[in-house]
Amino acid sequence: MTIKQSAEDYLEAILVVGTTKEHVRSIDIVKKLNLSKPSVSVAMKKLRQNGYINMDSEGFITLTDTGREIAEKIYDRHKFISKWLEEMGVSKEVALADACRIEHVLSDETFNAIKSNYQVTDKE
Repeated sequence: MTIKQSAEDYLEAILVVGTTKEHVRSIDIVKKLNLSKPSVSVAMKKLRQNGYINMDSEGFITLTDTGREIAEKIYDRHKFISKWLEEMGVSKEVALADACRIEHVLSDETFNAIKSNYQVTDKE
């Protein structure tokens, strides 16, 4: 399953916001990703049309099973890569920024090889 990096970022943001809020709305994604309301609105429509999210009549956003699978995959990569980079001596800020880019371009094979060969501490 191949989707664009921006869609992965939106799905990951929905997942992350959902860990701290009972209900996720578009405005939460606007704030999380620091994007405009119209941009997020267009993206939410596309994600709905492609079956990655559901939005109820009150504007609450939930991930479909497919959307959750993608979001969890990207978020797992993000957490692992940022911690891995930090443990190699990269500053937290740079590690987070680089992880955001790297998480989208690594093949599953490469990420799984890295993950199976390197242990990172479980710190948030």
